[in-house]
Amino acid sequence: MQANLYALGAIALWASLAALGVSLTHVPPFLLTGIALIIGSIPAWPFVLRAPTQWRVPLRTLALGVYGLFAYHFLLFIALRHAPAVEANLVNYLWPLFIVVLSPWVLPGVRLRLPHLLAALLGFGGAAIAIVGGHELSGTLAWGYLPALAAAFIWATYSLLTKRVPAFPTTAIGLFGLVSGVLSLLCHALLEPAVTLQARDWLLLAVLGLGPLGGAFFLWDKALKLGDPRQIGILSYITPLASTALLMAVSGRSFSASIVLATVMIIGAAVMGMRAR
Repeated sequence: MQANLYALGAIALWASLAALGVSLTHVPPFLLTGIALIIGSIPAWPFVLRAPTQWRVPLRTLALGVYGLFAYHFLLFIALRHAPAVEANLVNYLWPLFIVVLSPWVLPGVRLRLPHLLAALLGFGGAAIAIVGGHELSGTLAWGYLPALAAAFIWATYSLLTKRVPAFPTTAIGLFGLVSGVLSLLCHALLEPAVTLQARDWLLLAVLGLGPLGGAFFLWDKALKLGDPRQIGILSYITPLASTALLMAVSGRSFSASIVLATVMIIGAAVMGMRAR
């Protein structure tokens, strides 16, 4: 139960990502991610100053952290630039399904039972309805779907592999974010035009960094350390639903029947996943 609460905390923070992103669309994505990830690492700094050994992790553990935080966002931004946004986001949200399906392959002693698989598929169906909503999907094939699929695979495997590397303190997530943020800023310098940020931009970036691109990663790590990745993966389908609902509330749009249907499907999937043993 405690693990699920940590997961729900991460999901609640990730739900604000779209709403914050709408207010920061003028900021180049790698600059946005780099600044936010560095800010997101700040909560770990006081712990590291008191006990520097908390950031002394094996090189392969650091590589896994950068693989998860930097490579995921790098590929997702490439996907959003070269494929329709709604469809790319839908492909990206295969990651909870990947967590459920890949658990037996990555984690010893974990079995995939039929209720887990059915719940994951039901959750993905609900997520698809929440993401697509009233949009008409483009029938065009875009190579940007490949990096979106790779991003989903990376986040799922990162989440599972954190249970396979030597145990590390959750404060090490701050190191992963700091290194990934610096790499993102290098990508900005190489690939994006320079921009001048206003005071409001810095305030929103601070909220973004301390929330969905910072605090959420710490909560996610605690959830994975304590819980069943199959159940956590199914719960993760709440993320696109909550994100869409919050975006609609902020923009003043009324809730549609598709959101109600998606809610029923995702809650049903979560209940099914919780009952599965």
